[in-house]
Amino acid sequence: MTEIINEQQYEVAMQRIEELLPLVDDNTPTNDRNYIELDMISNLVSDYEEKYFPIEKPGFIDILKLRMYEMGLTQKAMSELIGVSPSRLSNYLTGKSEPTLQVARRISKELNISADIVLGV
Repeated sequence: MTEIINEQQYEVAMQRIEELLPLVDDNTPTNDRNYIELDMISNLVSDYEEKYFPIEKPGFIDILKLRMYEMGLTQKAMSELIGVSPSRLSNYLTGKSEPTLQVARRISKELNISADIVLGV
């Protein structure tokens, strides 16, 4: 089999992976039959998932919300940190507006978010 072509094959491959996982660990030799089979099926599943279940890169809004969460900041505290009103920050978080270049610089600096992400590059 060179690729998984439908959901039924995908489900069978996932079941087989679940069966093989307890049989293979970090100490299993790379020439072991179970290791080889697990490696092959895992690659097929990975290729199928990349094609049919792609994971998109998070955007600016997602990163901003994540950073707020990581830093334990409320919208009010975040708005003070980056020097905008809470309503302006709310507009950023909902996608209603984008930060000015000056605010984008503060977001990048204060929140340690890459300028590429903030600027959508």
